[in-house]
Amino acid sequence: MNSNKVITGTADGRIVWIDWMRVAACFMVMVVHCVEPFYLGGEGSYILTPGDAFWSSLFDSLVRSCVPLFIIASSYLLFPLRGSAADFVCRRSARVLIPFVVWTLIYALVWGEPLQNFRDLVFNFSYSAGHLWFVYMLVGVYMLMPILSPWAAKVSKRELQVYLGICFFTTLIPILRDWLAHGELSVIYGTSGLPRQALYPLWGECSWNSYGIFYYFSGFIGYLLLGLYFRRFVGDLSWGKTLGIALPCYLVGFAVTFGGFLRRVFESAGGVFPVGGKVSEAVWWETTWTNDTVGVALMAVAWLLLFRKIKASGTFYQRVLLPISKVSYGMYLMHLLLLVPINGYFRSWLGSGTEGVLGFWTTPLQIVLSAVISFICVAIVCLLLQRIPKLGKYIVGA
Repeated sequence: MNSNKVITGTADGRIVWIDWMRVAACFMVMVVHCVEPFYLGGEGSYILTPGDAFWSSLFDSLVRSCVPLFIIASSYLLFPLRGSAADFVCRRSARVLIPFVVWTLIYALVWGEPLQNFRDLVFNFSYSAGHLWFVYMLVGVYMLMPILSPWAAKVSKRELQVYLGICFFTTLIPILRDWLAHGELSVIYGTSGLPRQALYPLWGECSWNSYGIFYYFSGFIGYLLLGLYFRRFVGDLSWGKTLGIALPCYLVGFAVTFGGFLRRVFESAGGVFPVGGKVSEAVWWETTWTNDTVGVALMAVAWLLLFRKIKASGTFYQRVLLPISKVSYGMYLMHLLLLVPINGYFRSWLGSGTEGVLGFWTTPLQIVLSAVISFICVAIVCLLLQRIPKLGKYIVGA
């Protein structure tokens, strides 16, 4: 199939719907982080009321596919590579790594103990800026692109479908582990000696081997292949076909993520709120929210199908959405610096739980206001930073 027939909705050399998807995904990330205070707290996990449990699961489940959408966009634009691996590394380093280093240093200086933060940065991101995990994962995916590109350039539709099917199967594994272990965490030590929590060892995993048969097909590689599949083999579908696939995928995916979180929270609560515990409790609640689970994957497919139908490239796109899309990476990197105080302000102003100004409706109001105001403020700051002569693009990655 001629790939030019597949890439629809272009304007001035850009793929319009990817700009829309990138901006939407950036907003979704902020919604996710505005939800977190309603189920994280205390020793690590804390939910004040049943209403907070409901709203947390509703809002987070609606937008939980945000990170996969970023990977799909990168795949659609960059994979397989069109030049040498060296050129790709140089371009991506300037676009991704330099802004990442800038904002990593800023977080290390303004949050927590700077000296300890700088020590920790030698080995990992600072947990006070936990969203930076994304960049490490993204760089790992980029490192694989040159290796996989020769195969990706020649792979047939049927062959790619087989590999996508395997990747999709791996999205069932976290839920299968939970079911087999009845929710009881065990610790498996990998070959490196690094402990990692797992619910149940499967298909070759054991105390001396973390790398089971499906290990190399799991994680974000599936989204890389999904972007490739849509770019090469999925044409411009009609609205009827789009909705016929997207709506069932989204509804089933949402039901899995929404219901899975609530079931675990109410099981922990045993009918008594507030409910909380160590952070491992929240990790268990989030089982169906993780990026490598079936519900999130199905919703990512639904969002991808819907965004591909967007062809609007008029005044709003040119003057508002496109500039924001160009600085969306910088927005992701710096947004917590503004989102945290904005979220805290609305929480102190509106109150919490049933004692809030609107009772049951206080929590959704806080989440929506915090996300919208944060998004607007972060966008404005990044657009201004981009204007700094010679340095702006290295700060926001534009």
